[in-house]
Amino acid sequence: MGKDYVYTPDFGGVPRALRATSKERGKERTVLIAGGAGFIGSNLSRRLIARGDRVICLDNLETGRSENIAALLPHPRFAFVLHDVVTPFRVNGPIDQIYNLACPASPPKYQRDPLHTFKTSIFGGLNLLALAREKGARILQSSTSEVYGDPDCPLQSEDYRGLVNTVGPRSCYDEGKRAAETLFYETNRQHGIDVRIARIFNTYGPRMDPGDGRVVSNFVVQALSGAPITIYGEGLQTRSFCYIDDMLDGLMALMDADEHLATINDPVNLGNPGEFTMIELAQLVLQMTGSKSALTYRDLPVDDPRQRRPDISRAGRLLDWAPKISLAEGLVPTIAYFSAELAQMQGLATARRAGEAVS
Repeated sequence: MGKDYVYTPDFGGVPRALRATSKERGKERTVLIAGGAGFIGSNLSRRLIARGDRVICLDNLETGRSENIAALLPHPRFAFVLHDVVTPFRVNGPIDQIYNLACPASPPKYQRDPLHTFKTSIFGGLNLLALAREKGARILQSSTSEVYGDPDCPLQSEDYRGLVNTVGPRSCYDEGKRAAETLFYETNRQHGIDVRIARIFNTYGPRMDPGDGRVVSNFVVQALSGAPITIYGEGLQTRSFCYIDDMLDGLMALMDADEHLATINDPVNLGNPGEFTMIELAQLVLQMTGSKSALTYRDLPVDDPRQRRPDISRAGRLLDWAPKISLAEGLVPTIAYFSAELAQMQGLATARRAGEAVS
C-alpha cells in the first residue's frame, strides 16, 4: 500500500522543542481522533480538551468540516493532521487512546463513493489498529446500528446478528462496519490490543452538517427554510435519537472503562431507546420551529430500516450509562445551531452576489 506518511503533531503551533515531555505531562493523555473534524469527532475533541487531554485530530475533510475545528486550531493541546486513514501513516510521539470515527455516516455521502467508504472501514481500521499496537494504545471503533440491517425484532440487543443485504445500496457502509468489528475482535484476540466497539444509534446535535442528509438535519433545515419536509414511505418507520452530549458520555465511559471488566471488548449499544416515527419527528420539528412547511412523500429507499431501537442494558451494566436528554430537550440547541448556520450561509451568499455585481 505504499510508504507510510509520518506526522509530528504541532500542538497549537508550539515548536517541538518546547513541548512538554512525557514526565512533565503527568496524567495528561494524548488522544488521536480519526474523523475528528466530523460531527461527533469535533464535539468529542472539545470534551477531551476540556478535561485536560491533548487531541490529535486526523481527518481528510471529505465529510468533516474545517468550520467544526476552526476555534480549536490555536489551542495548545490540539493538533490537526490532514490525512485519509485509507493510506498508511505513522505519528511521532506517544498516543494513549484512539477513537476511530473515520467514515461517512449518512447514506447520500457514503453512497457517493461506495468503494472508498468500504475501504475506509477496512483499510482505515487496519491502519489504526497497527498504530494502536505500535503505541500500546487503547482503541475504540465507532460501529453503528446499521450492522443490524432491517431488523425483524422490535428491540436490538448486541446478541442480535442482524438482517443485512450484502449487495444493496447501503451495503458499502453496513458491511464495512460489520467487517471492521471482526478486524477489531480478531486483533484483540490474537495480539491482545485493548479494543472497544460502540454500536452508535442515530445521534444529533450542534455541528451536524446542514447538508448532511440524515433525517434530523433534513427536517430541521427544511422547516427553517420553509421548504416541504420530505417523508419517505408512509413515515411510519421508526428511529431512536440520542443527543450528542449523551453519546459523548457513553463513548468516553466505554473508552475509559476498566479493561478487566468482563466482555468490555465486545460490542456495546449506545443510543436512546426512545422511539419515534418519522411523522412524529416531523410534527415535533414543525411545532418547535413554528414552521408552516408542508409534508411531502416519496418512495422509501431500498433497504431503509423499518425500525431502530437499542437495547442498552449492557451499557447500563458495564458503564452505568443511560441517556438523560429527551428528543424535545435536545432539539432546542440543535434548532438554534441550524438557524445560526443558515443565517450565516445566507449572509455569505448575499455578500458574494454583491461582490459579483460590483465586479
